Amino acid sequence: MTADDSFNRLDDDDYPAYTMGRAAAMLGTTQGFLRALGEARLITPLRSEGGHRRYSRYQLRIAARARELVDQGTPIEAACRIVILEDQLEEAQRINAEYRRAADSANPTNAT
Repeated sequence: MTADDSFNRLDDDDYPAYTMGRAAAMLGTTQGFLRALGEARLITPLRSEGGHRRYSRYQLRIAARARELVDQGTPIEAACRIVILEDQLEEAQRINAEYRRAADSANPTNAT
């Protein structure tokens, strides 16, 4: 991978750009919290060649939402389940909107 390739990946939400320490600092939490999210299978960090955990921006957003729930008193396991369900609902709504757009463009008389 060239330097240009690495630079271009900075816009990729799934690129594992952040170390565990940096991710914890950005979220204002502990590394143990990130490990707990991994154990609960909310996020699965990628591993560097040296075996260190690396997190993407998408994973950090998920972790931040879980932290918000935990800070409100939700047990971590429940927070992880809520975040998973929220993510699934958002994806289902996105797919639904795509189907609606496709149906509307296929049959313009149904468009509102």
